[in-house]
Amino acid sequence: MPFSLSTTSLLFPTPLLKTTTTPTSASIVSNKPTYRFLTIKSSTNNTNNKGSNKPSSWVSPDWLTSLTRSLTVGNDDGSGIPVASAKLDDVSDLLGGALFLPLFKWMNEYGPIYRLAAGPRNFVVVSDPAIAKHVLRNYGKYGKGLVAEVSEFLFGSGFAIAEGPLWTARRRAVVPSLHKKYLSVMVDRVFCKCAERLVEKLKPNAVSGVAVNMEEKFSQLTLDVIGLSVFNYNFDALTTDSPVIDAVKALCKIIPRQIKAAKAVTVIRRTVEELIAKCKDMVEAEGERIDEEEYVNDSDPSILRFLLASREEVSSVQLRDDLLSMLVAGHETTGSVLTWTLYLLSKDCTSLVKAQEEVDRVLQGRPPAYEDIKDLKFLTRCITESLRLYPHPPVLIRRAQVADMLPGGYKVNAGQDIMISVYNIHHSSQVWERAEEFVPERFDLEGPVPNETNTDFSGGARKCVGDQFALLEAIVSLAIFLQHMDFALIPNQNISMTTGATIHTTNGLYMTLSQRRTISSFASSSSRFFLFVNIKLSITFEMRTMISEVLNKKLDCHALHLASVVLCTLNSQSGCVVNCTCSSPEDVVVRQMPLKEANCIDFLRA
Repeated sequence: MPFSLSTTSLLFPTPLLKTTTTPTSASIVSNKPTYRFLTIKSSTNNTNNKGSNKPSSWVSPDWLTSLTRSLTVGNDDGSGIPVASAKLDDVSDLLGGALFLPLFKWMNEYGPIYRLAAGPRNFVVVSDPAIAKHVLRNYGKYGKGLVAEVSEFLFGSGFAIAEGPLWTARRRAVVPSLHKKYLSVMVDRVFCKCAERLVEKLKPNAVSGVAVNMEEKFSQLTLDVIGLSVFNYNFDALTTDSPVIDAVKALCKIIPRQIKAAKAVTVIRRTVEELIAKCKDMVEAEGERIDEEEYVNDSDPSILRFLLASREEVSSVQLRDDLLSMLVAGHETTGSVLTWTLYLLSKDCTSLVKAQEEVDRVLQGRPPAYEDIKDLKFLTRCITESLRLYPHPPVLIRRAQVADMLPGGYKVNAGQDIMISVYNIHHSSQVWERAEEFVPERFDLEGPVPNETNTDFSGGARKCVGDQFALLEAIVSLAIFLQHMDFALIPNQNISMTTGATIHTTNGLYMTLSQRRTISSFASSSSRFFLFVNIKLSITFEMRTMISEVLNKKLDCHALHLASVVLCTLNSQSGCVVNCTCSSPEDVVVRQMPLKEANCIDFLRA
């Protein structure tokens, strides 16, 4: 799906991965691998609410599982795929729960591939990277299937769900619009400007201390970005509400074909059609035509303008359907990536300080440019690791077009629906070392940017056309936010997950903000001194002990004095220790002082 952060080719990088031997094809068929049970820590509230009026689950109760076992697959259908015994108590409701969590539970019990009854259908659930790669890369054998069926009401014949020659033609038309020059312009004129506007909108909350739902703010940010990038249209979602904004939000939260969804689709389609007509009139009036490979209209660098200026023979309806998929998918997925990355950084102070230090060092207080992105290596790895732990979408669905033999000797028939659990693969200790931990360093900082080497973007021929767009947007937005804001989770907040097209929080991600003052901002440019600081903070609420290192900062002892005020203020309810070494041609001073009292800043030059 365009701009949708989903899965790649599943070619995993070597650091922090399980090392395995490569068996022969014969041994794969005859000796199925043994999978030990895995465990997962989830913030999802699994309390049973007996007597609640929740709708029944989408997963079949015991009797339907048994019926599926006997009628659909039989006791021995020759596929070699075990049948999961799904119980209603095992899962949350599809609309309000995290679908991928029970899939993980059943993987522990049945292994990397199993069959799951779901109403009149049954799905083959895949949690093995080799099988997933096989399905995703064999486009001729596997199509979108159920995804296309349930999404047609919105995307029509858009290339996000199109198949065959239509998909080939529309993809070839859209891909050239996402060239390097366009991305560079977007970084400067859209990504940076929208992120800076978000920071400005958050400043009153930073001053007042009123908590902010950052999931909501990131969703508004990414809607503004996608509107300007695709249509040259400013939704201004950070400031105002409108029928089209409400319509986009509605489609991200409700089941297709409901009455609200139908109304939302009408509003969005009408808006996009009006934008196409307006842009087409301008292109015709100016006689505009693409005259270079990396063409960008200076006054309107949008994808819509590029597609119309290409003078390709395409109906307005087809163009509308193509752009709708970019609008809906591009807005929701990047917003979710930013939400979960900020959440993970708020729980890992060491990584947060490292990311902030990199942003300060690379950008020197200015907005990021396209050329800076390659130097924001650790921040990029933080985003990639966030995508591993919270993949978007967490599940991919395909349908076998022909009978096929999967790696491992498993047989599937034509018409079989296959559910690739990206979440399972990303959390499997058979694949990753320390699978449940947030470890950005697992991706080599000096290696290529993780993309085709892990599972961020949909792999094979249907690989996301907007992967670079989405990654750049996330990096730029997060870099500007980290430049200007410090943040902390509201204590005792239950951060649980629910499934939409991406992984959402159930009740939002509420944080308190403060305008950031970096230690380096206190430095005197003429200082002769260097400070080596090791800061250890003991935080009293919902934070682990943090040890951060700030090296080679040009600070004199007066600057350290000011910095200590900030440290004491931020850590007013607990103690911290600063080990400092100030050196000059005349002397060397080494001190260790507790920062607990008001006079903790009495640092004197020897």
